[in-house]
Amino acid sequence: MTPPLPLRLRSATPTDAAALAQVHVTSWRETYAGLLPDDFLARMTDDHMRERREANWQNTISEGREIVLVGEREGKVVAFASAGPPRDHPGADAELYTLYALREAQGLGLGRALLSEVAEQLTAQGHRSLALWVLDVNPTRQWYVRQGGREDGAKTVPIPGGELREVRLVWDDLRQLA
Repeated sequence: MTPPLPLRLRSATPTDAAALAQVHVTSWRETYAGLLPDDFLARMTDDHMRERREANWQNTISEGREIVLVGEREGKVVAFASAGPPRDHPGADAELYTLYALREAQGLGLGRALLSEVAEQLTAQGHRSLALWVLDVNPTRQWYVRQGGREDGAKTVPIPGGELREVRLVWDDLRQLA
């Protein structure tokens, strides 16, 4: 039997920006192929978007605007999460902005560990509840429900040539995740 590979969580540093951007676009390709319009997915994951995401992550981490955590496997960033003040979640006092993992890292417990650590850090900052938006077609939507999130509304987001539907998930008590 092969021993489990070393997994590690840590706070992101500005030098992680390129790896975060790469995980971001790669996980979109892996997750949304066949679920989103091909041309939209191509635009959201091309080199230009990867570069924009890298610059955004560099700024976000440098400025300390959000909690940003990475999950590593054998020293390689394979997952990440970010959270902070809610943008459009009335009644929630924190928002999970991102939680992405490469397909190779799924099922190893990194997603759950990242979600738990985000909740712990938000709780330490005085936050009590958490919300997020997830695409209704995202296979991880049910994973969030299994983590205790409850569905609480939906919205449509216009995209070139159509629209996407997102579902809000809420945890009324962050302590259940920490």
